[in-house]
Amino acid sequence: MSDPQEIIKPDEEGESLVPEDQSDDSDKGEAAGDTEMDFLRNLFSRTLGLGPGEKVLDELTLEGVARYIQSDMCKNIICMVGAGISTSAGIPDFRSPGTGLYANLQKYNLPYPEAIFQIDYFKRHPEPFFALAKELYPGQFKPTVCHYFIRMLRDKGLLRRCYSQNIDTLERVAGLGDGDLVEAHGTFYTSHCLSFLCRQEYSLDWMKEKIFSDDIPKCDKCSGLVKPDIVFFGENLPGRFFTSMTTDFPQCDLLIIMGTSLQVQPFASLVGR
Repeated sequence: MSDPQEIIKPDEEGESLVPEDQSDDSDKGEAAGDTEMDFLRNLFSRTLGLGPGEKVLDELTLEGVARYIQSDMCKNIICMVGAGISTSAGIPDFRSPGTGLYANLQKYNLPYPEAIFQIDYFKRHPEPFFALAKELYPGQFKPTVCHYFIRMLRDKGLLRRCYSQNIDTLERVAGLGDGDLVEAHGTFYTSHCLSFLCRQEYSLDWMKEKIFSDDIPKCDKCSGLVKPDIVFFGENLPGRFFTSMTTDFPQCDLLIIMGTSLQVQPFASLVGR
């Protein structure tokens, strides 16, 4: 992402991207909110390639967002969420130094931290993944305020869709259903045999029984390796991710991003739609 200091420099025609009233001391108090919103709008336009949009918030505060949500103009809200909305439930994120998941995998003797989610490595050495899954398995954690906020939007008829990078199923525990969710990186909710000729589906309870008995899950039909339906490196995202975004985002009145630094593609590219 571009350096914000570079973004606020004058452009090629000598015009600063920061509105002129930002430098007018006499108008600072009155125009502070507009200045911040205009700056962020220009920031996103430059860094994400977004075109200019209509100003819909009267001020860049939580109160301003709340007023917009309560207005007649806001009918379709999309939420994009990542691991940060689940950390207060006790589930570590991936990249935080010292506390993130990747920083605490030494005991599994991996060639590199990301290997635990590499599909080729998993097929050869499934033991580290299932040992980690036992520690983080869904059902041991409760939804957070963020999860119930998304549920509230759904209950009020405002949620167009929740796009989640999380695999912890806490959105479902909070009450969201299949139609409310696009689980971009998959889910523990279902599992499948990896054999191309079998693909037998298994439930969350079946997988839980295998994991907590320290058994490597094998298919009841063909004895093939069974994997939760989470997306590993080297696997394609669910088709629903691509079909839903083409219809959801043109209808979006408000995009709320929570708990993600938008470092992972193609999830991060949703912002530009």
